[in-house]
Amino acid sequence: MLKIGLTGGIATGKSTVSRLFRKQGIPIIDADKMARIVIEPGGKAFAAVREAFPQCFSGDTLNRQALGREIFHDDAKRQLLNQLMHPAIREEMLEEMRGYEAAGQTVVIFDIPLLFEGTMRDLVDYTVVVYCREEIQLMRLMERNGLTKAEAFARIHAQMPIEEKKQQADFLINNNGALGDLSAQVAHLVEQFEDMKKEGG
Repeated sequence: MLKIGLTGGIATGKSTVSRLFRKQGIPIIDADKMARIVIEPGGKAFAAVREAFPQCFSGDTLNRQALGREIFHDDAKRQLLNQLMHPAIREEMLEEMRGYEAAGQTVVIFDIPLLFEGTMRDLVDYTVVVYCREEIQLMRLMERNGLTKAEAFARIHAQMPIEEKKQQADFLINNNGALGDLSAQVAHLVEQFEDMKKEGG
């Protein structure tokens, strides 16, 4: 099975690209979705996170905003949360991948925002980075999240620079243009994946 990691910068259009891949019939395993699942009651990280951050829970209900405030300015707490959640997220993603494999899928995409920054790089065979110019990124982020220019700028610069991600990528998707152009790039990549599969198997 060919495992592709999809990532990008904030507001570069990764979610749109993810949807386009899904339209092409390629299953998407979404790290953000798994992060929500593992801290729901009964989830793989629920008990550990509640034990570490009891002040963010009311009974079985997690107050996500409170948890966000706890870790936002505190590196040690953020690292602790990651240590508790990442193994659980990884396990969920691998379970979903095995399900797709058993169903006969031959390509799967792992949608992982922090693919290069985190601990999931070894899950995938190849990486795809979605990028756009910073001024487009700024404009999209300001519009999408209702942020000032300074706030949007700060969020962009809190991440690994997109140029650095581009250098680490096996494939690039340029999202400076129109949606039609994006669709064409995704379709072309899907063809490449098909060829790689044939060569590999």
